[in-house]
Amino acid sequence: MKLLTFGANDSTSFGMIDGDKVFDLASRMPDVSGLTNLLDPGAQKKALQAVAGADADYSLDEIEYRRPIDFPGQIVCVGINYGNRDAEYGNSIKGDYPNIFLRTPETLVAHNQAMLVPPESEQLDYEGEIALVIGRGGRRIPRESALDHIGAVTCLNEGCIRDWMRHEKLNITQGKNFYRCGSVGPWMVTADEFSDGYDDMRVTTRVNGEVRQDDTTANILYDFSYLIAYASTWNALEPGDIISTGTPTGSGARLDPPTWLRDGDTVEVEVSGVDVLLNPIENETV
Repeated sequence: MKLLTFGANDSTSFGMIDGDKVFDLASRMPDVSGLTNLLDPGAQKKALQAVAGADADYSLDEIEYRRPIDFPGQIVCVGINYGNRDAEYGNSIKGDYPNIFLRTPETLVAHNQAMLVPPESEQLDYEGEIALVIGRGGRRIPRESALDHIGAVTCLNEGCIRDWMRHEKLNITQGKNFYRCGSVGPWMVTADEFSDGYDDMRVTTRVNGEVRQDDTTANILYDFSYLIAYASTWNALEPGDIISTGTPTGSGARLDPPTWLRDGDTVEVEVSGVDVLLNPIENETV
């Protein structure tokens, strides 16, 4: 099932997609407040019943996309999680623990919305990633059952401002949290659609149609079950929280010469089983 948050007729709603048709679930399920409540398989069955035999409310070209979970409580991001990218940073041996940092919701725009180059820097970079949306929360989740806590999967462009990630020795946070420097969407696909598992999912990033990143989860260092177990150790995960699982080699910073996103560019992140997240690049106006 594809679930999305969207704008139409000057209001924000949520719904499900069938082909290019959008069914408004807010009007059909008044006891449900948003997509966080539809990450449970039981609620998804009720959603299917609610639209059975009904006509769609919109087509995809009639809506404006919003972040699938508009305000997730936590956005946990994993750095350097693909084996060849570990080597790209000069490391050839897996460390003892993953590299973790957090983002805030307003750093991410939705599908078709512009990612912004701020006036403070020209170094806006892309990072295509597979993002997990937590469906069932928990603290100290055992690795053996961790995949059962995935509610859905979406695409995420973990865009960043590279030079602001280099302020002093350990300051990655500000470079990863510039306003509207990344993106997420276009929708999320529920976990039941990934019956073959998550061990060989492909993520591809294109800039102006040129492939810059392309790899599969067969090459990640810390798999999804480990990341969920690890992230739930220090704080409880809640439904709607996001874990962005790392980006392959090929970011603009690693090209020779480094190549940054510019006003007028277009970036696409494609995740197998989800679809394509597309964003234009614009200079931020101040």
